[in-house]
Amino acid sequence: MQRRIFKIIKGRYTIDGAGVKLYRVFGSQYTAPLTDPFLLLDFFGSNKIEDYIAGFPWHPHRGIETITYLINGKVEHEDSEGNKGVLYPNDIQWMTAGSGIFHQEMPKPLEYKDQLDKKFSLTEVKGFQLWINLPSHLKMSMPLYRNIKGNRSPTVEIDKGKVKVVSGIYNGVQGPVNANNYVDPSYFDVKLEEEGEFEYKTKRGYNVLALVLEGKGIFEPNGNIIKPGELAIFSDGDFLKVYSENGIRFILLSGRPLKEQIAWYGPIVMNTWDQINEALLDLRNGNFIKNKAQEID
Repeated sequence: MQRRIFKIIKGRYTIDGAGVKLYRVFGSQYTAPLTDPFLLLDFFGSNKIEDYIAGFPWHPHRGIETITYLINGKVEHEDSEGNKGVLYPNDIQWMTAGSGIFHQEMPKPLEYKDQLDKKFSLTEVKGFQLWINLPSHLKMSMPLYRNIKGNRSPTVEIDKGKVKVVSGIYNGVQGPVNANNYVDPSYFDVKLEEEGEFEYKTKRGYNVLALVLEGKGIFEPNGNIIKPGELAIFSDGDFLKVYSENGIRFILLSGRPLKEQIAWYGPIVMNTWDQINEALLDLRNGNFIKNKAQEID
């Protein structure tokens, strides 16, 4: 059975971090039951340096995973354990906050030099940050970092299109991250040319979401068109099919819902408010970091 559109969500523009302008596709306790296990999806992007240069200075996380996928520009990142690095276009950072971590992410323009050795900047920065919920028994697990260079993420060529596999499996091709098996997330960046088609066999009971970035697409048999900035949430089914007359780019997410109680306070997502209060007490007492973060390939 082909999946059909259950609901369409339109995001909103907001300001986060130290003043970064971004488009929040979804991200609240009200949308969480619809998007479970995905909690939040932000698109940050602008060709105006003042829209992003203030960045996301030091802040804590607990109880979730954050996935940063960069399209343009660069992001300098650092955590409280001294791990640091730079994300460049097509790079991915998959961070398991687990029991708690402090980190910062600072978007920057890319600088190049022309043949006359004169500097100029590509000021456009574009990227996504996705939050995935952790099941209750992993909320206080050891923090982990996975920094993946863009050339390690496979791209599957299809007829009149291509699919970048951030995580999950598409047409037998495995993404670079061996992610949380309890959630079993798939994360694809799909581009279709004129009159291109995309089909994906989905797992029963999983939530499937699609965010259109560019162009327009038909995501179900009755011809409903999804436009840029719109998120489609699909009913259950065995497969998803997309058709585009003039080309489209969209992000596709699929995952097993946890169906657990959520207590959400800013960058901390737990199961009960007692756990939230404990996290806030840890912050006040300087005991937030329970385990040293590890960086893995």
